[in-house]
Amino acid sequence: MTETEAITLPTERPTPFDPPHDLAELRETRPMARLAYPDGHLGWLVTSHALAREVLADRRFSARSELRHIPIAGTGEARPSPPGMFVGMDPPRHTRYRHLLTGEFTVRRMRLLTERIEEITEERLDLMERQGPPADLVRDFAGPVPAVVICELLGVPDEERPRFMTEAAALTRAELPQKMSAFLAMQAHMRELVTAKRAEPTDDVLSGLTRSDLTDEELANIGFMLLGAGLDTTANMLALGTFALLRHPGQLAVLRAEPERADQVVEELLRYLSIVPMLVRTALEDVELGGELVRKGESVTISLPVANRDPSRFPDPDALDLRRDTGGHVAFGHGVHQCLGQQLARVEMRVGYPALFRRFPSLRLAVEPGEVPLRTDMLIYGVHSLPVTWDAAT
Repeated sequence: MTETEAITLPTERPTPFDPPHDLAELRETRPMARLAYPDGHLGWLVTSHALAREVLADRRFSARSELRHIPIAGTGEARPSPPGMFVGMDPPRHTRYRHLLTGEFTVRRMRLLTERIEEITEERLDLMERQGPPADLVRDFAGPVPAVVICELLGVPDEERPRFMTEAAALTRAELPQKMSAFLAMQAHMRELVTAKRAEPTDDVLSGLTRSDLTDEELANIGFMLLGAGLDTTANMLALGTFALLRHPGQLAVLRAEPERADQVVEELLRYLSIVPMLVRTALEDVELGGELVRKGESVTISLPVANRDPSRFPDPDALDLRRDTGGHVAFGHGVHQCLGQQLARVEMRVGYPALFRRFPSLRLAVEPGEVPLRTDMLIYGVHSLPVTWDAAT
């Protein structure tokens, strides 16, 4: 391959926890590589930590959904984000929505939620213990905990939660026609919820936002976006993180022996696993980046897992090291679009991992590691299920 030849995005992982080898090799030889997109677009792939942060912090690179090309086939046609879905917008539209929501997702509020998250976590662990081994950790723990938390934050009534969660699961797992059906159904249900919150506000995020100048359409789309994000990402981190800890007993021993390192444990698992495989930005003008000229209109795909394994930033990056300094990782992105719900995710993981291993000290896989079904076919990486067992009390 010559320096100018375009590549297609490598996706084959050598292990459940490591990004494709070809991407790591590119980072060392061509951190700015020409990338051929499935729709025929010719853009770029960024694999170094420094260049990833540079692109994500540079306002000359747009997050607008109608401008970007996705390097994965079957993701649908690029089109403008509906009102309220600000992740696919640029300032000032993005700024308006982000500002309204920032007050709902402060570090302080997330810390105040810790006690309730601890209660939800213990409730799920109680149920697992009563049902006895074996269990599917995704179904019985990693999925339900963030689902209950985000539903409570949004003010989804108890009787409505199964419906919301079923539709959210269809969005991440179904084929494109089924995804559209689930998308429309969830939007309709979210509009019903917004109407109810306007009529009778309660102590939740959606009710708080009804006091702003947001329209019902904007509120419904924001709620839809938060629900989907709050369910899928944290659920996969809890499950895949548990899988990784079970496969690294020396590091699991650190978690057990040094509970005061909970924050550090979470940050290293975020860096090491990086379940969001990529972010895409599009140049609004010609930009020189990494010694290459990115032309206006060209999309740049940033590989977050490979950037988070960059040895120039993280020594011995392919090792899981719960005692390392992970400052500067890009698992939540970087810049103005850095994940709004990152503090909530951190609290759920900081509570979830220690509680799980404290309750089930003999927790182990119930199948061979190679039999765990991986989400290699999904936009968010993780495991479809994680069969586990433990020594039940007699």
